[in-house]
Amino acid sequence: MAHALLDQASQRVERLLGFIEELVLIESPTDDPAGVERAQRLLEARLREVGAGVEIIPGRDGYGPHLLARAGQGDGQVLVVGHVDTVWPMGTLARMPFAVDGERVRGPGIYDMKGGIALMIQALAGLRELGSKPASRLAILITSDEEVGSPSSRSLVEDLARESKAVLVFEPGTLPHGAVKTARKGIGLFRLRVTGKAAHAGNDPDRGRSAIYELARQIGRLEALTDKSTGVSVNVGVIRGGTRPNVVAAAAEAEIDLRVATLAQALAMEETILGLKPIGADLTVEVSGGMNRPPMERSDHVATLYERVRSLAEEIGQHLPEIAVGGGSDGNFTAALGVPTLDGLGVVGAGAHADHEHIRIPHLASRLALTMRLFEAL
Repeated sequence: MAHALLDQASQRVERLLGFIEELVLIESPTDDPAGVERAQRLLEARLREVGAGVEIIPGRDGYGPHLLARAGQGDGQVLVVGHVDTVWPMGTLARMPFAVDGERVRGPGIYDMKGGIALMIQALAGLRELGSKPASRLAILITSDEEVGSPSSRSLVEDLARESKAVLVFEPGTLPHGAVKTARKGIGLFRLRVTGKAAHAGNDPDRGRSAIYELARQIGRLEALTDKSTGVSVNVGVIRGGTRPNVVAAAAEAEIDLRVATLAQALAMEETILGLKPIGADLTVEVSGGMNRPPMERSDHVATLYERVRSLAEEIGQHLPEIAVGGGSDGNFTAALGVPTLDGLGVVGAGAHADHEHIRIPHLASRLALTMRLFEAL
């Protein structure tokens, strides 16, 4: 069995690379629903070729469509999750083209996570060629808005997860050994607005109340909430304020990113940030927002699924370590529901959201063989 899977995967690497190139060459930033739909239509065609039933679900609130495919007829359902949207704006290919560079393959969105989507579909094709079928019904969901927090797809992800005995997330694996993710931090997104009083900076500075100065002090308060020992981090990533250098600023605002390792931290930190009060006199502070994704904690359900997948990897001669990371995914939602979830099963490489984004060719055959084994056995 191991030899047959590895041999089939090795034979499919060139086809896998060709499919990845085809998908990367369709730029699909989250904010371009037409580009997202072009990518989804390509995936629809490829999934139909491997015998899957496919439904295109219209997007809402300005986002592109989602894709739901179904394959296999076994007992129970396993949900397989990915997203076709990327952080890269339309036109990025002009300066960051698809390119093979030795053992690396580069291109916008190739690592996060078009390579993982290609793995899913090539695994189904490989099993079909071997005359094998998935052990369970597979529901393959490819969304269009994961990179901005899944506002239009979260309910779809959660509904399908509740119907499933396990969730496999094909976000990228981590170098050097392709570690899968058994824990992810939760993410909170907040906006802090300060209102002061305008005044002439030269003639009447004492009559003003600087919103910018108040914002600066609030930023110091927020940054002090970071505690690396517990995994809590607060980052003020965007600030705006004022009108002219000679005017005491009447308004200022900041956008805040919160990362937490546990649900208890999420509840406590959300209360703290939403409860910020003015430091200076005659100013108002308003905070909006909240938790965008719950943390994916390494629960007993997650640990049990990981051990099962790790043993399947060992059957085909692979070592599959685990890792905890700070970034979030749709796996955060499914794990928080208590559904066994394993993340990071996609292609191996580095550079998500960065100019050096790439995947590593030497890992492709082993990763494809593992995906085929998971679909066949889980």
